[in-house]
Amino acid sequence: MTPLIRLDDLTIAYDRHPAVHHVSGAFAAGSLTAIAGPNGAGKSTLLKAIMGELRPAEGRVEHRLGRAEFGYLPQAAEIDRRFPISVIDTVMLGVWKTRGAFGRVGPADVKRAGEALAAVGLDGFGRRHVGSLSAGQFQRVLFARLLLQDAGVILLDEPFTAIDARTTRDLVELVIRWHGEGRTVIAVLHDFELVRAHFPKTLLLARELVGWGPTAEIMSSANLMKARAMAERWDEDAAACEAEEAPAA
Repeated sequence: MTPLIRLDDLTIAYDRHPAVHHVSGAFAAGSLTAIAGPNGAGKSTLLKAIMGELRPAEGRVEHRLGRAEFGYLPQAAEIDRRFPISVIDTVMLGVWKTRGAFGRVGPADVKRAGEALAAVGLDGFGRRHVGSLSAGQFQRVLFARLLLQDAGVILLDEPFTAIDARTTRDLVELVIRWHGEGRTVIAVLHDFELVRAHFPKTLLLARELVGWGPTAEIMSSANLMKARAMAERWDEDAAACEAEEAPAA
């Protein structure tokens, strides 16, 4: 398959401390990939680097995509739900990348927002305040916003954390639908069973790359043990390119 996003010896650092270290590989166009690994493995950092929010300390992210071609769902903890905004207005934020901050939003956009809410099971919720929603309902709202963005590349950061099983099932079905439409979907996930059940490709990360390829091969017990050992041995105080070497496989 055609490479869409290529990572070339990518290192991302905070104050010269590497969070992602010398990762190389490519996401194929239309692929469905999980980024998995231990806590603190650099998964969310890698996702932000792909969409251009973080600049590499070394190496590069290669693609020819504009920012409007990415749809991004951050971790729920990064979103302040106390802001006084309605559900429908939250979903309408999905058209900003194509309309601009001062672009006109018309009746057709409002109609699409309502259809997106219906598609995620929240028909009739448009006037409610986002602060009144459960965690699962709010996550559905964020997925509805992604539907309105209609992006070719969708980046999801822990999209199924702290939500109920029914919501997880419904939103996984939406992810599979996006994949079936030919969109490229990359998701940071901590639920390894979910990865094995629904994601054909996996990038297993422990700040350094453990493996990248078919999920059945990458998510082996040996690789998961290796990832855990690499994460435990990592020198938090090392400067970029001076981190302690991981144990040999």
